Amino acid sequence: MLLWMRYFWMTALVAGLMVPAAVMAPAGGTSDAGLQRLSSNEQGAAWEAVGRLDIAGTGFCTGALIAPRLVLTAAHCLFDRETKQRIDHSKVQFLAGWRDGRAGAYRDVRRAVVHPDYVYDGEVSSQRVSNDLALLELQQPIRNTTIVPFATGATPRPGDQVGVVSYAKDRSEAPSLQEVCKVIAQQGGVLVTSCSVDFGSSGAPIFSFHDGEVHIVSVVSAKAEVEGLDVSLGTSLGATLAVLQAELVAGKGVYMSDGPTRKRVMVGQDNNDTGAKFVKP
Repeated sequence: MLLWMRYFWMTALVAGLMVPAAVMAPAGGTSDAGLQRLSSNEQGAAWEAVGRLDIAGTGFCTGALIAPRLVLTAAHCLFDRETKQRIDHSKVQFLAGWRDGRAGAYRDVRRAVVHPDYVYDGEVSSQRVSNDLALLELQQPIRNTTIVPFATGATPRPGDQVGVVSYAKDRSEAPSLQEVCKVIAQQGGVLVTSCSVDFGSSGAPIFSFHDGEVHIVSVVSAKAEVEGLDVSLGTSLGATLAVLQAELVAGKGVYMSDGPTRKRVMVGQDNNDTGAKFVKP
């Protein structure tokens, strides 16, 4: 297994999510528009605050700048898939606007907080996805006129159009934009969308578009299948992000090597408590 896979979720068949039949697509895909590679300066100019998170030299996720010193991503990006322990965030680097071997800014991470209720190796559930959020404080702020942090916005409603900018296994050297995908459902802090995600898309910002303004409304947490429909699961912001901001204000985010120990659900093994089943990605 390639090392970059360590920082992506296992595809999960998730029970209990209410997906309206009217938005169902044929099994195995959706009808939304494809991805646009942001390979030129002109194409990528508006998205320079999205960057690649290089993790301990063995994997990567996607993150987005929401303040000159703060990067938003998924909590599971900060855990080692094999040991289930927190990764030393001093080994994580944010590459703002990374494209074809160059970044607009390179920053190391000073502190990192994950939601206190997030458990990396816990049960597969909407609660786990709803808490899959992390906030990284950079060693130095990014004050570059071409790298403008994104504002965050309210959770979109089912039927709203959203977009994702992310890196992935076959597009690790430049981000790709999918600006035509839809919110299928919103339930218990989990946003179900038709957006296309893959390995490396963990932590990618999900954007809303209203009146010419772009806001981050969610973060990609999981790739899933619901009743034969390929979907992505996002973590709603709101109160979850407020908790992380409060954790930083309280001085938390210092690296801790110990992590929670929970029963592991193996590939192909049913979890009777949640109705979820891991399948190979």
